[in-house]
Amino acid sequence: MGKQTEIKNKVSITESPSNFENLDKMSVSELLTSINEEDSKVHLAVAKALPQIETLINHVLVRMKKGGRLFYLGAGTSGRLGVLDASEIPPSFGVPDTYVIGLIAGGETALRKAVEAAEDDPNKAWKELEIFNINTKDSVIGIAASGTTPYVIGGIQKARENGLLTGCITCNPDSNVAEVAQYPIIVVVGPEFVTGSTRMKAGTAQKMVLNMITTTLMIKLGRVKGNKMINMRPTNKKLIERGTRMIVEELDIQREAARILLMQHGSVKKALEFYREHYQ
Repeated sequence: MGKQTEIKNKVSITESPSNFENLDKMSVSELLTSINEEDSKVHLAVAKALPQIETLINHVLVRMKKGGRLFYLGAGTSGRLGVLDASEIPPSFGVPDTYVIGLIAGGETALRKAVEAAEDDPNKAWKELEIFNINTKDSVIGIAASGTTPYVIGGIQKARENGLLTGCITCNPDSNVAEVAQYPIIVVVGPEFVTGSTRMKAGTAQKMVLNMITTTLMIKLGRVKGNKMINMRPTNKKLIERGTRMIVEELDIQREAARILLMQHGSVKKALEFYREHYQ
């Protein structure tokens, strides 16, 4: 691997002391009110980063229209959020699970149990990406609240060296990951309620940004009609009911006929196309 970015040792915003003291002396009501007060700052911080988010999405979209994939790299909470977002795309938008892929330091085990040392290997992420025959049509987004995670930094650095589009989501300005990524998204939410607990505000901010990225990409890739997920997979009673309702609204047919169409064709879109081709 090329020259490694030196990890900065200065105290970051995400590691700065909480704005609140003596948490252990607070009542439940005081704790909830204070956490809610801190959480209210998150959407304001995300709003400030909208231009960065838009820039990254526009560049990723060009590549995905050419058959490129989107990869997430992360460790701990950040990694779990990436895997979560990636796992929700196929059922929501009816795309293969190879469209958006989340990788977490420590692998499957790390989804349920902390594998803390796994994030310290700067070479591991690229080795894992290579398993997917990654190429220059693909995009890689590193997710690291602190911006100092070696697993993420190493993966982004190596991806960029090999001509892939790279971005990141971090909550610290002037961080290592923001330096190595072409299109950084920096959401400064400030110190955490519990000092250093980035599963709180930072995690919420990262989840919001991930929702924006993949939802916008899927809409622009034609996976939504109007405001409806017409490509979703009807894999449970709730989704079957939702899909049936969409078909009834679109075609003005009986509910049972709509449900049968949905189950026969596997998605609202395919059901609508079949009906219009054969009955209208």
